[in-house]
Amino acid sequence: MIETAIERNGLSALGPEATGLLRLLDDTFAGWGTEAGALAMTMPPVLPAAELKKLDYYDNFPHQAILAAPLDLASRESAPFDDQAGAFPQAALEPAGLGLPSAACYGIYLHHAGTELAANTLITVVGRCFRKETHYENLRRLLGFHMREIVALGTREHVEAHLKRSTERITAFAEALDLPLRNEAATDPFYDRGGARLLLQQLSPVKHEFLYEDLAIASVNVHRNFFGERCDITLDGEPVFTSCVAFGLERWLSALTRRHGSWPAATEAVLRAAAAV
Repeated sequence: MIETAIERNGLSALGPEATGLLRLLDDTFAGWGTEAGALAMTMPPVLPAAELKKLDYYDNFPHQAILAAPLDLASRESAPFDDQAGAFPQAALEPAGLGLPSAACYGIYLHHAGTELAANTLITVVGRCFRKETHYENLRRLLGFHMREIVALGTREHVEAHLKRSTERITAFAEALDLPLRNEAATDPFYDRGGARLLLQQLSPVKHEFLYEDLAIASVNVHRNFFGERCDITLDGEPVFTSCVAFGLERWLSALTRRHGSWPAATEAVLRAAAAV
């Protein structure tokens, strides 16, 4: 018998039932995007660390950042694998030039860097994301996980309409699932930690999370024109505004099985709710 879900050190393996439910959820959320006109894309699994640095990623999220580096072949004998630590020492590695993304949307902004959009745009992607955490806890908090996102790029009105539509859809879906979610404002460090932008964020929150119990399983985020400016993405000659809605798929699995008691019951609830909304 294949176990349904196993987590070790923040890395999960999903059996057939869990994989089926994850795919069902992802198809549902992706469908919301395509119904709204989103283009489906696939982003790279890792991104250049130098490009992420331009987005202040390593200033804003140093606690989550994970980097990848190749082995330094010249150091193979002087810095071998440390069996006691279960890791290669730093001396065995070349400089870390690749970053493992903590959110699926970064690849979209970097892909469009230096481009002029022809019109307001919606894009949907699913990606493997990685976050260093203080602790890991079954499917609730993982080192590596799947994230589905629907991203809007364009005018302020376009990105705000995307957030409103997504908030309404998530709320209706949760109600149909009998999944009690709290919608709470959260802070987002995409902006200066001081000054006018921080004050503006406090007056008008840019991130709202949907929490089941104490765990955020989805969020809606507006970045104003931050990524438009940093990545030189324009529309009609002006930096675009961006917003995104994000779904942590393994966290949805955790919430649904806790609420409905079993994988078959959770799957049936999603099928009913998806048909209803």
